[in-house]
Amino acid sequence: MTSAMADTTVIIHLYRRNAAALAWYGTLAQPLGITPITWLEVIYGAGSKVQQAACRTLLDEFTLLHLSPTDQNWAMQQMERFRLSHGVTINDCLIASVAYRLHIPLYTHNLRDMTLLIGELAVKPYT
Repeated sequence: MTSAMADTTVIIHLYRRNAAALAWYGTLAQPLGITPITWLEVIYGAGSKVQQAACRTLLDEFTLLHLSPTDQNWAMQQMERFRLSHGVTINDCLIASVAYRLHIPLYTHNLRDMTLLIGELAVKPYT
């Protein structure tokens, strides 16, 4: 079972070979999970076939955690609750929903939105 998840911000830092991200990632004993939303965001950001292949290689290191109908319903409730007041995005609601259901940390640098959605489960893993 996956004990934590990585948000798109963390995956992008790893892809860009950010020293702090790589050092932190190297200390992990278990693989992290990602949602299909994160997978899609990372692949979408690849600007060439070479970059896409590099992204795919990195993404393959993570366990894919699929959304359930319950996750989707929870995300819809959060969207209605926080979109107008706080500007949360569809993808953030969907990603947070899996961490919420599994009650596992979501490593992210988007603390503004993720803390609003999942409280202490949103964790900034490195600076």
